[in-house]
Amino acid sequence: MKIAVLPGDGIGPEIMAEALKVLKALDLDLEFEHGLVGGAAYDIVGEPLPAATLRLARAADALMFGAVGGPQYDTLPRAKRPEQAILGLRKELGLFANLRPAIVYAELADASTIRADVVAGLDLLILRELTGDVYFGQPRGVRTLEGGEREGYDTMRYTESEVRRIAHAGFRAAMKRGRKLCSVDKANVLETSQFWRDVVVEVAREYPQIELSHMYVDNAAMQLIRNPGQFDVIVTGNLFGDILSDEASMLTGSIGMLPSAALDENGKGLYEPIHGSAPDIAGKGVANPLATILSAAMMLRYSLNQDAAADRIEAAVRKVLAQGLRCADISQDGRQTVGTSAMGDAVLAALRA
Repeated sequence: MKIAVLPGDGIGPEIMAEALKVLKALDLDLEFEHGLVGGAAYDIVGEPLPAATLRLARAADALMFGAVGGPQYDTLPRAKRPEQAILGLRKELGLFANLRPAIVYAELADASTIRADVVAGLDLLILRELTGDVYFGQPRGVRTLEGGEREGYDTMRYTESEVRRIAHAGFRAAMKRGRKLCSVDKANVLETSQFWRDVVVEVAREYPQIELSHMYVDNAAMQLIRNPGQFDVIVTGNLFGDILSDEASMLTGSIGMLPSAALDENGKGLYEPIHGSAPDIAGKGVANPLATILSAAMMLRYSLNQDAAADRIEAAVRKVLAQGLRCADISQDGRQTVGTSAMGDAVLAALRA
């Protein structure tokens, strides 16, 4: 199984090194090939997504992505900025399904801004459709109406094939978890959402093992705060998913613990932590590598069908947290703070034990 390794900028290379350390300790036939991406690529070849990197990405079975960006690139033309690399990879590889887990580890429940008894044991997954909806719908723009008043407008739209493929991705994800899928829409007022719901119901007939429910997005936003434990897998469109996934991430107390994935129709995916390149701490050896290590576990589960290996990594992370080890971003009173490499070594030791 060929893995494209794209460390990127800032803390990307540091956290990626720890994830690879863990992956290489598994008894799996994995081949790793590194590529340039983001600002690191621009510095050398003048492009954030070089042709060689894109060829590597297309040939790989999965991609591990670190982080991109930094203040030194903020004045570049938009097409040359590091963030264009991730956008380009999503487009060129057809990565339409964004998977965002929100997990609250028992040892970190007090780090959440929500009461510990509300978020305790939280383990949910949000699937956000990435390539359609109001973000990409046409027509869009700003126009001047009769009488001189200006109007801004965007178009929310989905094709049947787009809804079907994200619905299938949601049902497949639910099969690997608690077999509950909640489809979030606004079908009471939006024609696009009613169409979304109708298609999801049709797809559900192919997954009789899955318990399907529906929820309006405003209620879903409230329920994520009120009773997040009711959810297993949530599937929703681009706009609603953008908002709900960020809301869910804050339930956990630290984005330094959260992995993510973007998948194509065949399950090939790009895996990355949701945090950024953190240039202020790059090179200091203090970044938290756990989100990247957990992204590697997601890769094993969703792209490489290695569920047992994924379980081992996730169990090792839980063991390390139970031992009281913390990086600075999740450190609490009385806990032992460790650096990037030491945290990776601790996960490796727990994995081997």
